[in-house]
Amino acid sequence: MPAAVPVWFISLAALGALYLSAACIPLLAHLALCLRRPIDLSRRYGTWAVITGPTTGLGKATAMELASRGISLVLLDLDAANLQSVSDTIGRTHPSIQTKTVVFDLSLVGTAAGDQAMRELKETVEGLDVGVLVNNAAVARPGALYVHEADVERLARMIRVNVMGLTEVTAAVLPGMLQRGRGAIVNVGSGSTVAVPSFPLYTVYSATKRWVHAYVYFQIYFSIH
Repeated sequence: MPAAVPVWFISLAALGALYLSAACIPLLAHLALCLRRPIDLSRRYGTWAVITGPTTGLGKATAMELASRGISLVLLDLDAANLQSVSDTIGRTHPSIQTKTVVFDLSLVGTAAGDQAMRELKETVEGLDVGVLVNNAAVARPGALYVHEADVERLARMIRVNVMGLTEVTAAVLPGMLQRGRGAIVNVGSGSTVAVPSFPLYTVYSATKRWVHAYVYFQIYFSIH
């Protein structure tokens, strides 16, 4: 007659099974996302997208991906030459995609120059079926420094771009989405707000990204619902 299995062994096995199940759920969700048919973004959200900071890195990759999915683009950045370069690249790669550019230094939000750029953005998106907004533009420099070592103006610029700029651009685009009853807003955050609490020597940057993660999400969620 086989010996009875100890209770502690059964408990540990059950705990392990629960842990593996919990670990597999995100993997299965990702697999399902990869296997399902691509979403028609223009039908679900709209035919245009606004992207801030689209000239390099993640912003440029996002712009190219949206263009490949049939979405025309309003590109917003502080450098006119870089904007033109990205617009030309999209035009060559995806000839059917329209692009519009807005030169806007988000660190000037709240100034006369910033107000003028904001009016230009509003005029540009007026009448467009903007269904996606990607708030990608951000400032991470001056990097790892104690506050007393950093240039305070550069820290203030970081706050203006990462927090105030994002808020004003969202406020300019969101009303159209609400009027049409559809849309998606993607705010690019940072793992520094979750993985490394307070993110030593990057506290100001981490705080701005935490604000993006928490405050803006709930503000937009409740506006839409």
